[in-house]
Parts: sequence; C-alpha cells; structure tokens
Amino acid sequence: MSEQSPYTPPAVWTWDSESGGRFANINRPIAGATHDKDLPVGKHPLQLYSLATPNGVKVTVMLEELLALGHEGAEYNAWLVNIGEGDQFSSGFVDANPNSKIPALWDRSGDAPVRVFESASILFHLAEKFDAFLPKSGQERTEVMNWVFWQMGSAPYLGGGFGHFYAYAPEKWEYPINRFAMEAKRQLDVLDRQLAENAYIAGEHYTIADMAIWPWYGQLVLGRLYSAAEFLDVESYKNVMRWAKAIDARPAVQRGRMVNRAFGEPHTQLHERHDASDFDTRTQDKLEAAAE
Repeated sequence: MSEQSPYTPPAVWTWDSESGGRFANINRPIAGATHDKDLPVGKHPLQLYSLATPNGVKVTVMLEELLALGHEGAEYNAWLVNIGEGDQFSSGFVDANPNSKIPALWDRSGDAPVRVFESASILFHLAEKFDAFLPKSGQERTEVMNWVFWQMGSAPYLGGGFGHFYAYAPEKWEYPINRFAMEAKRQLDVLDRQLAENAYIAGEHYTIADMAIWPWYGQLVLGRLYSAAEFLDVESYKNVMRWAKAIDARPAVQRGRMVNRAFGEPHTQLHERHDASDFDTRTQDKLEAAAE
C-alpha cells in the first residue's frame, strides 16, 4: 500500500476524465445520450434492457418467478446492455431511462408503452401488474416495502462504496476500504438479525423484498461479489447464509441469474433471452460449440 498524500479540495471541482479506474471511460458528470441508436423490440409485451449485475438480476429473477407461477403475460425479451461499452448512453436507452442505468423496462402490454426504470420500481410494477410476491395491503405489504427501500438505500454503500474501493479503485486506500467494510458488515448484521426470526426477509413468505436483496447480499455471502467473502467473514452471518442458499436453489433464480449475463463461465451466460427454450439452446457454451 502506497502512502496516501493529503488532498485539498479545489474551490470549484472540475472533471478529470483521466482519473483512472475500471469505469473511467464511461463515468462522466453529465447526463444525456452520447450517440443515436434505437433499442431493439421483440415480440413479447415486456421488453427488458439490462445486464446481469445485481440490479439487473433482481428483475430477471422476478420475471422468471412470474413465469414459473404460470403468468403468461410475463413473457419477455431481454436485450443485453453492455455498460462497459457505453450502451446505456444510446438515445434509445436514455429514452427508456434518463438516468442511463440498467435495468430499464418498456411495458407494451397496454394501449401505450409505459417505461419503468429503477430496479425497485420495476419489481413493484410487475408485482402489482400480476398480483404476485407483494401483499395487497396492510402491515405485511408495508413490511415488504420497508425492506425493498432499505435495499435501495443500502446497496450503494456496498456497491459504490465497499465494492468500488475494495475491488475497482485504481489504488487501494485504507480509510475508504475500512469505512465501507464496516458499513457492509453492519448491513449484513441487520439482515442476519432479521432472518434469525423470519424464513424470508419480510416474514414467512417469499416476496420482492427477497428478490431485491438477494442479488446483492445473498450473492455476496455466496462468494460471487468482489471476491470479498473471506475479507468480510461472511460465514459468521449464519442466518443470511441459510437464506442465501435457499434462494439460490430456486430454479427461477438460477435462470434469472443467467439472463443478460456476459461474464463468467460460458454455460452461465445467456446474453439475450427471447424464449424459455433459449436456456437450453443459446447459452454461450452451446453457441461456441455450434460455431466450431
């Protein structure tokens, strides 16, 4: 670890596009499109534009769970948005989400297309649309929403905080890693205490709260985020681990993890999903074998 020099903030901050880091080529302090490109549109009522990061996995898990329940109207086309190459700054994607973050959904099932962005908003939209994974009213519904919003407020500390400084920053500095590791462990303790008394996050039933939280904290304790499981001593959160493994075993979750995945082992990657049969025919290992 190199010795950190004191930093004095300037009177007016200016953008240093050469600041380095894994995402320096796409991070910028302005919004809007960088290039003109329409989004593709498939045959299904729901059009998803995403990548299998934790926020993207929330939605593909939800859609696969809806289909597993027999909701035919939840059929969807999932189009890959490669955020490392700046696909999220196309004019078509900015129309779908002016914040240029995945996932984004166009719901074309009604008279006029409806755009839905922010992963929690998509989960809520789908839960209400199909009357699934969200209680209709009362205390149980409020508890689910408590935890969905907890996740939306907490995950930036895990991803943009701990994950950035521990895994992605061009240099490793002790202070930010310690600061955000402490917060990541505090959040895991919050979940562990909740799950000590409940089978699922919001009670005895599997809901969108689990779908919102598992892609981040479940995959973290299962060793899939930031190579940080040992560093954070995730095995000590026994209730979180029990819950994470139970969710991971669900067939719809296993399918949802694969959709729009463009990294990892080829057999886990389904870059685009347009039909249920794609899981059997269009994973990267099968496409590569067919091309040989």
